[in-house]
This record gives sequence, C-alpha cells and structure tokens, in this order.
Amino acid sequence: MFGLYKESVRFDCSFVEGLESDPYAPYDKNQTTRVTTEGHAMRCLLIYPKFPRTFWSFERVLELVGRKVLVSPLGLPTVAALLPDSWEFRLVDRNIRAVTEDEWAWADIVLLSAMIVQRVDMADQILEAKKRGKPVAVGGPYPTSVPEDMERAGADYLVLDEAELTLPLFLDALEKGETGGTFTAHGEKPDVTSTPVPRFDLYEMDAYDTMALQYSRGCPFLCEFCDIITLYGRRPRTKTPQQILAELDLLYELGWRRSILMVDDNFIGNKKNAKQMLRQLLEWQKEKGFPFTFNTEASIDLAEDKELMRLMVACNFDSVFIGIETPDEAALTITRKYQNTRKPLSDSVQSVIEHGLRPMGGFIIGFDGEKRGAGDRIVEFINDTAIPTANFSMLQALPNTALWDRLKKENRLLDTDSDINQTSLPNYVPQRPMEELAHEYVEAFAAVYDPDRYLDRVYQCFLKLGPPGKQGSSSKVVFPSWVEIRALLILMWRQGVVRSTRWKFWHHLLSIGIRNGVVLPHYVAVCAHYEHFIEYRDIVRYEIEGHIENLRITDDDQYVADNGLSVQDPVLETIDA
Repeated sequence: MFGLYKESVRFDCSFVEGLESDPYAPYDKNQTTRVTTEGHAMRCLLIYPKFPRTFWSFERVLELVGRKVLVSPLGLPTVAALLPDSWEFRLVDRNIRAVTEDEWAWADIVLLSAMIVQRVDMADQILEAKKRGKPVAVGGPYPTSVPEDMERAGADYLVLDEAELTLPLFLDALEKGETGGTFTAHGEKPDVTSTPVPRFDLYEMDAYDTMALQYSRGCPFLCEFCDIITLYGRRPRTKTPQQILAELDLLYELGWRRSILMVDDNFIGNKKNAKQMLRQLLEWQKEKGFPFTFNTEASIDLAEDKELMRLMVACNFDSVFIGIETPDEAALTITRKYQNTRKPLSDSVQSVIEHGLRPMGGFIIGFDGEKRGAGDRIVEFINDTAIPTANFSMLQALPNTALWDRLKKENRLLDTDSDINQTSLPNYVPQRPMEELAHEYVEAFAAVYDPDRYLDRVYQCFLKLGPPGKQGSSSKVVFPSWVEIRALLILMWRQGVVRSTRWKFWHHLLSIGIRNGVVLPHYVAVCAHYEHFIEYRDIVRYEIEGHIENLRITDDDQYVADNGLSVQDPVLETIDA
C-alpha cells in the first residue's frame, strides 16, 4: 500500500483551514490528460499531503533543533522502489514545502498517499493536479478505508490495499491505455520478504527529525476499535533481517545519524522473528558504532518477555508506544483488548521502564461499559506509573472496524465530518452524556499536561529507567552540535528561568545527573517535549469546548434529525444534558 506508515486513531487530527470549496465535490475526469510514456521515461510526481497540527506534530520542539517534520513518509518511497526502474521520480512532502509549478509541469502522472488525518489536503492536491490535467493515482490507508472519498475528489486510479499486489494491476491498466480504475487485492496479503528497499534518496533529509522504517505488518489481537487487522490482517508478516540491514545500510550511506521509527503497529507481533532480527541488528549497530536510536509501538505483553526487552535496549531502542487505553477492566473487555487484562497494567509499565525503555502510552475515554470518573482514573494511572508522554483522546469509530460495524447496527454512528483526533467529539452516540464525557476529557487532558505533573512524571520515570543499550559500547566521543547546544540553552531559559516551575526543573535535572546520569541526554530531550504540550493542551480545551457549545445551542430534535438518527432509539437519551 502507499501509506505504509499508518497512524492509528490516536494520531489523527483536525482539518486544514482555508479550503475554499467542498474538497470532495465531483470532478470531471474527462479533463484528465491520457497517460503516455511515448518519447521519454514516465515522470512521476509523488505527493505526501499536509498534516494539520496534531498531538504528534511537535512544532515547537522541532523549531529548537531547526527541523520541519517529525517523521518521514515511508509509503511513497516504497512505491517508487516497486515501480519500473525506467520511471523518474520527484517526492514532495507538503509538510516541508509546497509543490512548485515546475514540478507540476514536469509530471506525467501524480501519485498520492495519505492517512485519514490528511484527508483535506489530500483532496486539495487531487484538485490541484486535475486543474493541470494530470492523471492522479491514490493509495494508502485512507483511500483503502474510504475509497468513495477518492472517487468524489476526482482521483483516476485507486490503488488500494498493499502495493506489492495492486501496483502490478495498475501498471497493466496503464499499459492498456486505461484512463482509470480501482485495483484491490480482495483480501490477499503479500509476503513482505519481497518488498524492496525504499527510495530513501528521494527525501529532503535535513528536514526530518526521524526516519521511518517498517519491519512487520499485521497484529494478532482483536481490539474492536482498531483498523490495523482490517488493513493488514491478524497474521504478522515480517521482513528478513537482511532486508532491514539493507535499509539501514542505505540510510547510513546517505549520511543519516539520528533516530529511526519502526512504524510497525505491533513490533512484537511475531516475537520469535523479532528476536532473530534484533540479534543481527545488534551486531550491525556495534560494527557501525551505534549510529541510530530506535523507537516503535508494541503491545503490553512486551513486559512479559525480558529477553525481548533486553535485546531491544541493547540495539539502542530507547522508547516504546503502548496502547494502554484505560485502567477500567470492564471497558477493556467490552472493546476486546483482552491482552491488557491478563496482568496488572501498572506492573507491566514498571517492568518496561526498569529494562530501559521509556513508555509512551495511548489512552482513550468513551468506551462502552465505562463509568463516570474515567478521566480522573486515567490521570491517576498516568501519574502513578510515571508515563511521561500520554496520547489521550476520545474514542472514534474508524471505518470498517468491528466497532464501526457494531455501532452501525445499533444506529449509533453520527453522520458527521469528524476530524478524528484529540480535538474532536466522538463520531458516535456514547453511552454516557456527550457533554459529561467531553468535560471529563478536557479536564483530564489539562491535568495530564499540567507543567508540575509533567516534570514530576519525567523525573520519576528517568530515576527508574534502565541504562541505554550503547553505554560503554563505543570509545568514540560525540560532541553536541551548535544546534543542540543552542536548543539546550533555550530550554534552560524557558523552563529554568522564565516559568514558575523553574526550581523544580533545576532540582530534577541535577538529581537525574547525580542519581542516573547515563540517561541525562534522554531526560533533557523529554523535558523539551513539553514545549509542545504547553500549547497543545490549550488547543484541546478551546476546540472541545467550542464543539460542546455548538451542541448546547442545537435543539435535541434538530440534532437527531441532522444526524439521521431515530428519535425512538433509547440510546439517544444519552445526548440529553
């Protein structure tokens, strides 16, 4: 598929402002220029749409180190590697810059990939291409999940599912002179051991903080709200260790020396294969002098496998995102997240920390079976377990998930253009009153990112954090760059002088230096993350309270009518204030 880097609902966010017309208004496909390779190699313009501001955008942090984007796109460079060698490619990441008129004019065909979060700019770029008579092919998680949006936006070719299987169908259509089509794998999943090394050379590498790699696709679990098993299946498919090392070799040759995100939705879905790969990765890291740090996403059962955690840390993994969702066991059971009910969640988090991995937690409010006060219980859990970064949102029903299907049968889906992010109300009728749920969420989000509580969590986490894997592995001394020194000075000024938490900042910094000095650089980096959250928590409050105010001024009967719901449906009692 085009969008191999798939953000879950936690990563989704709001519309891009300033779109003057309906982004999905029908477009006349007859204006498309026919694709031809006659006279020259096919010139393919790869466009990655713009993200609105999100929980994960970290603009203020990136500004400190002179970068524009947190993570590189992975799907389009992979697609470029799968397409014919005779084709020419240019990649434009709209999160870095706009497409130039020269690039539009150069292109014979335009390929776009996106996640749901990028939906508006996706439609905007399709429109821009069509205005110039360019044929458009689209793929990735968003087109695969909601292909009808792409048809309405005017895309010519819908290359759905995973590209290893559907790109050949697309190429056959081009050869035959077909001016459009939809290409699907009909449920088949490819063997990713055939996936080539992505075209990393197409990146504007200096703009990125982190490079994206993918080791596996799929997840063995059954979480009702997650679309990963719909998109990738329940049988985890892994690349070979040799494939991963070849990708790392290319990044190394291109001069990359910073962090790498393994974008797998569950890196440990196949633990046996993961361990085999990590053993070879460790030897590669030692040979190269540990040029990379890694982070990834894994299920909570990682905490039960000490060997796996030790291998990850030895390879220089320094953090892991874990979908904890809620400490309410009844809600976890209803949403089929059974793996989170087998052991006390707090014990699992502590095991991850003690083995040297900083936990990032995903939390959701709004599950069926959830009792009043869920927001407070989530805040208490986050603070008690000292999880520094907690991605917190209200539940959203993603298309084609088990949750979507169940809510549709129960007549609880709302006909809304939900942005599906931290600043969105649920796109379904919850069991609790919407206003109560939203109020709990806003207050809990603000509490999680209270400056005192955030610094205390970071401090407590890093006091217990096990040592980094590369400790003592290389005799080479690496001096900080001027950019890093400047960022540190700005951080010290803001958090150590200007803000009211100044004394806490200095106390914690000195204490970590004395008591667990080997993690000090990592600790400072996570303190810097607060430069993003100090603003983002206010955005969440402003947006959610605005949505609630709109509900208050809408008559209940009109609200029901606008959303195509049945007045007799007993679940609608939950929207009464």
